[in-house]
Amino acid sequence: MRRLTSILAGTVCDLIDRGLLVLTGFLLLSVPLIAQDTPIGVPGTELATEETPAAAESTDALRKAAQNPIASLISVPVQNNSNFNTEPDNRTQDVLNIQPVIPVRLSTNWNLITRIITPIIYQPTVSQPINQGASGFGDLNPSFFLSPAKASKIIWGVGTAVVLPTATNPFLGQGKWSMGPSVVVLAQPGKWTLGALVNNVWSFAGQSSRPDVNQMLFQYFINYNLNKGWYITWQPTLTANWEATNGGRWVVPFGGGIGRIMKLGFQPVNLTAQFYGNSVHPPGASSWNMKLQISFLFPKLTKQQQKMLMEQKLKQLEQEPQK
Repeated sequence: MRRLTSILAGTVCDLIDRGLLVLTGFLLLSVPLIAQDTPIGVPGTELATEETPAAAESTDALRKAAQNPIASLISVPVQNNSNFNTEPDNRTQDVLNIQPVIPVRLSTNWNLITRIITPIIYQPTVSQPINQGASGFGDLNPSFFLSPAKASKIIWGVGTAVVLPTATNPFLGQGKWSMGPSVVVLAQPGKWTLGALVNNVWSFAGQSSRPDVNQMLFQYFINYNLNKGWYITWQPTLTANWEATNGGRWVVPFGGGIGRIMKLGFQPVNLTAQFYGNSVHPPGASSWNMKLQISFLFPKLTKQQQKMLMEQKLKQLEQEPQK
């Protein structure tokens, strides 16, 4: 009975994870068809569309803010990572990251940017039965950046990255408390966003039976902005496990994707689809992966903009046909 229960649980979890993947892909493909022709950035310009200069300017401002990991913009990215050809049996590992970004104004000169990554993981564990695996929450990964509040050509932030052993299954986490420095630097000349983020964490507490943690994450990001909110993006994440040996230290991906800043009703969103091949990876790890993401954006509005947004909503409600 326990074996049957385990098989059924694994099958259900696998179906849920694949369902999330299909749902995310459906949103990416169908959302352009249902997006309304309303201003993207500054609400209240009732006659503006994505074709007008006013809307194009506000779209570009919001797009650059969304591409800046330490911008003064509240966002809630939901990112699904499908890691294909994972052992055992060349199966698919699935990681759904919910990672809200919340800026806080500390003073007239400084902002504190908080990002908390909450992973929900499906990890294949054994070859038989084929659908069996571990599912649940992984280790929580909050990061904190101190960044200048005043705009400049070079945007930067320094802080710390933390890993908390919150995994609900030993297969899904490291079982260690870890911490280390984190730095991000970027520039946004013209239609480009060019930058990099790097951190390294070391374990300092946790289960003594689990391996020590000493790992680096390096992500460079290049975005080129096109018309109507579209952009091309390259955001590979390189990782190094300094404790590993025998060719298991590095993961080096190559690839890229496309994205778009647009609106779902009155809600600005940032959609991306990316594909990467891992030219270097540990034995048994994924050789390529797909990332699908929807980010809900919450730009800060002035009181006048809030009033105009409310008036626009009321006008649209009045124009709806009565049933």
